[in-house]
Amino acid sequence: MRILIVEDDRDLAAALDDALRFEGYATRVAYNGLEAVRMLAEQSIDIPVSVLMLTAAAQVRDRINGLELGADDYLIKPFAYPELLARIRALQRRAGKGDFSGTEFSHNGIVLDTVRHTVTRDGKPVNLSPKEYGVLLEIMKADGSYVNAEELFDTVWAGASATDLTDAIKTTVYSLRRKLGEGNGITSTRGKGYRLS
Repeated sequence: MRILIVEDDRDLAAALDDALRFEGYATRVAYNGLEAVRMLAEQSIDIPVSVLMLTAAAQVRDRINGLELGADDYLIKPFAYPELLARIRALQRRAGKGDFSGTEFSHNGIVLDTVRHTVTRDGKPVNLSPKEYGVLLEIMKADGSYVNAEELFDTVWAGASATDLTDAIKTTVYSLRRKLGEGNGITSTRGKGYRLS
């Protein structure tokens, strides 16, 4: 998941940038609205964009205005960092349940087509099981940020028993990596989950 931080307080912007990068998010920083618009215009965005407002405007009317103007969530300053992180993850989960029809995800020669439900590596078809396809889709949608085991289980193994959660995911990821071949970019970090690097 890529995050554009728009914050005129440079110290706070730097702190958020460092903290979110540590969590595995790919970040950019803009110090005003015009700079943010310019950065967004430079990007080719074909997936849903979520907006989380961080503001000192704490009145109910301010929150309503922010949400009605298009924000997906609203957090009042000063805020607790764990709450900010939880809200970002919630937005990420909601975006992951959106309509990605017509979208292709690509990384390191791997192309996943959500319309045809196909995967290719360097132009050659890769035959994946439904679970392997689901895991790859979630990891590619995360766009470089971590996807933990619980998130994978909720989306790919929805409705199944969580008894063998860890083993099932490890086995699926192992098989997925093997089918995709060397240099596939899927990495794991204990306590954080899986990501593309």
